[in-house]
Amino acid sequence: MLPPRVVLGTAYYPEYLPRDVPFDELAPLVHGGDRIATDLELMAAAGITAIRVGESVWSTWEPRDGVFDLEWILPVLDAAGQRGIDVVLGTPTYAVPPWLQCAHPEIAAERRTGERVPWGIRQEVDFGQPAFRFHAERVIRRIVGRHRDHPAVIGYQVDNEPGVLLAHNSAAFSAFVARLRATYGDVEALNEAWGLTYWSHRLSDWSDLWRPDGNSTPSYDLAWRRFQADRTTEFIGWQAELVRELRRPEQFVTTCLAYDRPAVADGPLTSRLDVAAGNIYVDVQDGLERPARPSRLEVGWIGRSVAELYLAADRVRGSRGEPFLVTETNATSIGSSHQNSPPYDGQLRQLAWAFVSRGAQMVEYWHWHSIHHGAETFWGGILGHDLQPGRVYDEIAVIGDELARAGSSVVGLRPDVDVAVVWSVESDWALQFQPPLAHPGGAPDRSSYRTIVSAFYTGILDAGLRPGVLPIERLGNDPAALVAQYPTLVVAALYIASDQQLELLREYARAGGHLILGPRTGYADPEARPRLEPAPPRLSDAAGLHYQEYENLHDDLPVTGLPGHATRWAETLTVDDAQTLGWYHHPGGTQRPIITTKCCGKGRITYVGTVPDPVLAAALHGRTGAWSGLPAAVTALSAVDGMGERLWFVHNWSGDAVVVEVPGEMVDVLGGGLVARIELGAWDVRVLREGPA
Repeated sequence: MLPPRVVLGTAYYPEYLPRDVPFDELAPLVHGGDRIATDLELMAAAGITAIRVGESVWSTWEPRDGVFDLEWILPVLDAAGQRGIDVVLGTPTYAVPPWLQCAHPEIAAERRTGERVPWGIRQEVDFGQPAFRFHAERVIRRIVGRHRDHPAVIGYQVDNEPGVLLAHNSAAFSAFVARLRATYGDVEALNEAWGLTYWSHRLSDWSDLWRPDGNSTPSYDLAWRRFQADRTTEFIGWQAELVRELRRPEQFVTTCLAYDRPAVADGPLTSRLDVAAGNIYVDVQDGLERPARPSRLEVGWIGRSVAELYLAADRVRGSRGEPFLVTETNATSIGSSHQNSPPYDGQLRQLAWAFVSRGAQMVEYWHWHSIHHGAETFWGGILGHDLQPGRVYDEIAVIGDELARAGSSVVGLRPDVDVAVVWSVESDWALQFQPPLAHPGGAPDRSSYRTIVSAFYTGILDAGLRPGVLPIERLGNDPAALVAQYPTLVVAALYIASDQQLELLREYARAGGHLILGPRTGYADPEARPRLEPAPPRLSDAAGLHYQEYENLHDDLPVTGLPGHATRWAETLTVDDAQTLGWYHHPGGTQRPIITTKCCGKGRITYVGTVPDPVLAAALHGRTGAWSGLPAAVTALSAVDGMGERLWFVHNWSGDAVVVEVPGEMVDVLGGGLVARIELGAWDVRVLREGPA
């Protein structure tokens, strides 16, 4: 399905170009075939091998109800095919045309009950509405049916960044109630499961269930989030099946996920597709410096550090445990008109190879040319508003040349993992609803889950080890196999967990794994109810400790026994038969244990009752990887190719040149020749292969 090379791509929107841009020698015609030819020539010269088209312009495909224009894209497809550039064709269902919302105002989504999302942005619709489904299916069938046989089309992106809102429409709520009835059988079972005696919320009939707008019950919120994510999975799966009816067998189907969307569970959703794909944006310039500076950004859709860059890529790979696509990433400045941070020289190249090192089969930029109209006018493209190649284009061309030279040697890479972080979408949802952490001043921190997990992931990278992400759904049921694949597991903030999952984690340690547990793990059951046993539930005896109390920390507190600080949160640990590794000085005047460890069968359980700062998080591992003595700015991560050969990706995340000693004999994949030491310039990267040439 995918080409036998890493694809360098870009989203391409010639339909957005204005007709009145002044002509110049490079682009004699700004709108029409000649400009398309100019753009595709520039892409081919830069080594761009794929474009994504058509996903944003339903009103161009179908300007009036039942009136279709399916030919406008042909000059793009033809020009791409003539130059050996592949095409990913999008279905335009995330951006409905004005005529559709005027004819069927009932398709408008409601963010709160009875409050429709005003039309004029995108993704304003409740995609469960019959009128929307009718028109969406019709336009999908017409587009795919018309262009499936074009030789340039290698695959399809259905929709775009789905799951943007939780639809409160009456039909959605009715379906939610029907699901609860099917799950629980009667209201008494629901009353018991959700604890609805509290605040007189007991139901006497299903019609008593209140709308989610003012809900304060954690179990309700978790059920609502699961339901909404399942709706998104069904919608994307429905589109994927429509396309599969029509596509050529060798064409793939995917969608691009923004992993922070509120109505997305990436594992189930990507199981309905042929390949996982994600949009990964990063705070460049000093945001990519190591050691990381305090971020100027809140936790959100932009990765704020090198660790968060790798964490985002590992999440996309973790969705299916397979090679993946990066469907959008920085070309230059991203965001709104007030967010202007173009990458330093070399940083785009660093990002591309970082994605490849985690198994990316495609690196695609959003987008080719900066747009002259609309909300994203200042979200920069590879070409600026003047449509002229410049510094960004030149660096993309370097990436294209390097990927071409690397060829099949970097296709289908399987990253090596020393320590895997377990990821739980449901725990993230639950800790958004009842966050354990607070912002300065006391406001709840809705990003508590991601903050905690990111802290532990950062420590793995800072220890010189190779991190990975394992979704909780992919733990399996064989502890020995889990140990063989992941010798160390970090399980932090796993607030929502089944008894079976916690038992598996304990058996993982007994089978020889090193289980590192973090705050809040196992505290609640799948109904978001705190368990009726000592914390950490199901793991207390094996870990050799328990706790009843916990508190927010207002200051970072130094830890003795290990370097670093405890931050933001502390559990009052009572050590039963574990060994204490670290204590912190409690503001109340006592030394309290905060990190412990205990042998468990053939393995070990280490417990961390705080959010560790980067120094403490790295110290948890007590060892470094194969590249000892690396400068703090440098990371060295590896992956195995289809031939069983190991590649190393060595990045210098700083503006200063460094020299790195290479452990063993390695070959420079891009430059050729054996190397024993490498000189890395500012914001530089090298790709090495173990063994002789």
